[in-house]
Amino acid sequence: MQFVNRSWELDQLESWWAKSGQRLGLVWGRRRVGKTLLLQRFAEGRHRTVYHTFAGRSAADELAVIARSWQEGQRDDSLDDAWAPPATSWDQLLMALAREARTEPVLLILDEFQEGVAANPELPGIIRALWDNPRGQLRILLCGSAVRTMAAMQEARAPLYGRFDLSLLVHPFRPHEAALMLPDLDPYDRAMVWGLLGGMPLYLSLWDQGAGLYENVADLFCTPGGRLLVEGDLAMRGETLADIEVQVLHAVALGHTKHHEIHNAVRSEPSRQLERLIELQLVERIQPVTEEGSRSRRRVYRVADNFFAFWLGCILPHRASIDRGLGASIATVLMPQLSEFLGPRWEEAFRMHLRRLAAAGQLGDEAVAIGRFWTHDRAPAESLTTGPGGDTEIDAVVLAGPHREAVLVGEAKLRRSIEAPPLLRALEHKAQRLPRLSRNLRFALAAPMAVLDAPPDVRTITAADIFGIEGEPPPTYADHYVVE
Repeated sequence: MQFVNRSWELDQLESWWAKSGQRLGLVWGRRRVGKTLLLQRFAEGRHRTVYHTFAGRSAADELAVIARSWQEGQRDDSLDDAWAPPATSWDQLLMALAREARTEPVLLILDEFQEGVAANPELPGIIRALWDNPRGQLRILLCGSAVRTMAAMQEARAPLYGRFDLSLLVHPFRPHEAALMLPDLDPYDRAMVWGLLGGMPLYLSLWDQGAGLYENVADLFCTPGGRLLVEGDLAMRGETLADIEVQVLHAVALGHTKHHEIHNAVRSEPSRQLERLIELQLVERIQPVTEEGSRSRRRVYRVADNFFAFWLGCILPHRASIDRGLGASIATVLMPQLSEFLGPRWEEAFRMHLRRLAAAGQLGDEAVAIGRFWTHDRAPAESLTTGPGGDTEIDAVVLAGPHREAVLVGEAKLRRSIEAPPLLRALEHKAQRLPRLSRNLRFALAAPMAVLDAPPDVRTITAADIFGIEGEPPPTYADHYVVE
C-alpha cells in the first residue's frame, strides 16, 4: 500500500524524537487506519531501531524475537556477529537497551501492544519502573488498535499514567487526504468512493481506479470472498464488540436513529452501548449545532464511519444471497440506491471542508462550531425543506464569536450541478429560524460539479474544492460515475 499524507503525524513524531532524554510515546487508532505504515516511515533511516509486533507468542518467544531483531539490525557486514540484549526477562531486555542508549538514542517500537499486555500483564509496570529511573535516551513507542485499551493506558489508575510524552491518535483520512489515494480518478469520482469507503487507507487502496462504480462494488462487496465483504466481518471482530453492541450498531445503520427507536429495536436500554460505540468512533451523536453542549431532545445517532454504514446498511442485508452467488444482481439492485446513501455523506464532506477552511482562517470569522441545524424532532432528512408545519433543516451552519452567532449557512446537493437562485431564496428564509444571526450573514452552496448563477458574494464549493489534489488540472468529467 502506498504511503501518502500523514505529514502532520510525522511532524509530531519528529518533534517527540528531537527532545533529549528518555521518551515514551503512544500511537493508537482503529484497525486499518495506517498506524504501522506511519511508524515504519518514521523509523526509516534510524539504524538503532527495533520494530516489534506482538503476535500472541509466549513471553520467551517475544523476547527472543526482539533480541534477534536488534542483533540483526546492528550487525556490521565486516563483523561475524553483534551484541544482542538478554532475552531472559522484560526487565533485563529493557535495562540492556537503556544502557545501550546512554550515548545515542535507541528506538523501540512495540506494535499491537494490547496483545503484549494480554500475555504479559506486568509489562506496563516494568516500563514504569524503568521510566521512573531514567538512564539514557531510550525511546519507546507503544502502538495499538484496541482503542479503548490504549485510551485506558492514559487514565489516572493506569501504571503508565503521566509518563507519556506523546499521545498520537491516528484518524482516518479526511476528504482532501483520501483524494491522494485516488489520483487517477476525477474529484467527483473520489467523492463517491470516499462516501462508500470513508477514510481508511487500506480500503481506498483496494479500489480499482481503472474500473467503474458497478464493477468495484460487485468485485469488492458482492463477490463471495470479496476483499471488502470479508473485511466487514474482520473489522467487526477487530473492534471486540459485545453482542449487544453489535445489535445497537446494526440498529443505527438500519435507520433507528433516536434513543427510543434503538431501544425498541434491540429490546434493551442502549445508553452504555452507545457511549462505548461513540468512544470507538463507530457511532456519532449529533444534535442541532445551536444546541451543542445541552441535553437536547433532538439528539440522534448515526454510524460515523462510511464503510461501516455502507457494509451494515446496504451489504449485510444481502449477505446470504451474495454468498450463494447472486452478487451481480445484488450490485445491480444497489446502484439506484446509492444516491440516497451517498447524499448525507456528500453533506458531511461539505461540513468537513468548511471546518478545514475555518481552521485555516479562510472563513473570515472565529468559528466556534460548524454543524447541522433542524427544528423538528425527527432525524434530519437528506434534503433541505420547510414543510407546512414550519420544520426547518440546514445542512451547515457556522457559528462564530462568544455569542455563537450564525455567520454562514450552507446547503449541499449531490446533483451534479445546481441552480443557485432558488436555493439561496430558501436558505435566506430558513436562516430566520436560527436563534442568533450575524448582520453579515453569508451563504455557501455545494454541488459535485458546478453551482450555476451564484452571486459573487456566495461561496460555491464543488468536488474539485473538497477532493482536489494540489497542482492537478481542472476536471473535465469526460467519463465518471454518475450517481443522481
